[in-house]
Amino acid sequence: MAARSFTILASLLAVASASPCKLPTYTLPETGTGTELPAVAAGLSLLRIAVGHGIQNYTCASTTAATTATGALAVLYDITHLYPGTLSTGLSSDAFNAISGQLLWGQDIPLNLQSASAASPGSPAAPNDLSETEYGAVVADPFPSPSPLSLPGVLAAEAPFLGHHYFDATGVPTFDLSGSGLFGSMNKTGDVKAPSTAQTGILATGAVDWLQLTASSNGLSVGIKQVYRVITAGGASETCAVLNAAGGSVPYTAFYWFFG
Repeated sequence: MAARSFTILASLLAVASASPCKLPTYTLPETGTGTELPAVAAGLSLLRIAVGHGIQNYTCASTTAATTATGALAVLYDITHLYPGTLSTGLSSDAFNAISGQLLWGQDIPLNLQSASAASPGSPAAPNDLSETEYGAVVADPFPSPSPLSLPGVLAAEAPFLGHHYFDATGVPTFDLSGSGLFGSMNKTGDVKAPSTAQTGILATGAVDWLQLTASSNGLSVGIKQVYRVITAGGASETCAVLNAAGGSVPYTAFYWFFG
C-alpha cells in the first residue's frame, strides 16, 4: 500500500512540475469580417508576438493625388509571455487585445521626433493641436536607447525591448529583432482592412490594414519566414487635400506575430 501511495504521489508531482512548461494554444487574430489574411505557411512555428509603437509615413505628389505610404518606424516589445493561457503571466483575451489601443493613448511615442512635444499622446484635445506634419522622426537618429515597456492598464506588466521595425534604403519592410537574434527582410503578400471596431488613432484617421509579409528572396532574413501585422490602432493618413501635398506621419500601434 505504501509503495502504491508513493507511486501516486510521484505521478502527481510529475504532473505539477511539468505544468508550468505547458504552452498556450496560439491562435492568430481574425478580423471577423469574412475576409481574412492568408493562412500561415505549413511547417512554420510561432517565434514571438510583439507590440509595435511608432509612426506610419506618407507623401503626397499633389493635393489631388492619393497618399503614398513610404514606410514606418516603430519600436517592438515582446508580449509573448502575456498571451492568454500562459501560466502566471497570461492575460484575458480582452485585456491582451486591448494592449494595442492602450499603448497608443497611454505611452509616449518611443522615437526621436523632430518636435519632441509631439511624442506625448496628450489629452483628447490632442487631435486639435497636432497634425501629421508634426510627427516626423529625426531621420539620422530615429530610435532612442532600448528600454523595456511598462504597459498602461496592465498591473505590474512589463514587456522587454525586442527590436525595431523600419523600411530599408530600398523600401523593404525590415524587422531587426536584436533582442533575439532574428531578422526579417519582408515583402507584403496579403492585406485586409482593419475591422470597424479598431481604434481610429490619435488623429482619428483610422487604423492601418492588417498585413501578411513573407521573407524576401534577397537572403537577408535570419529565422523569420512570415510576419503578420494585426490588431492595428491608428496609422491611417488623411487625404492629400487635407495635407496640402506636404505628406506627414501618423502615430500607430499594432501586434506583430513572427513565424519561422
